Amino acid sequence: MIVRIMGEGQVTLADGRLAELDKLDDELLAEMENGDGPGFRATLQALLARVRELGEPLPDDSLEPSDLILPSPDATLEEVRELLGDDGLIPDGS
Repeated sequence: MIVRIMGEGQVTLADGRLAELDKLDDELLAEMENGDGPGFRATLQALLARVRELGEPLPDDSLEPSDLILPSPDATLEEVRELLGDDGLIPDGS
């Protein structure tokens, strides 16, 4: 799976890793629903850091279709709300 972090680039991520990210995605969704700005910011940073850690960066000159698009690290709560699907940012890994 190819994941794009807006403003940063793309990484390849094994499909099996999505389940690991789902917990952070659930936390992010709950914080957004509760309007918890500081919690949202911390969890977004943790989610993106985990994607960077688990993923393998694609070369900067490579432009592949992205299977998943995640917000930039400085995205606002409102911007992320616009990106959300029914399952949050990350599709259900089960």
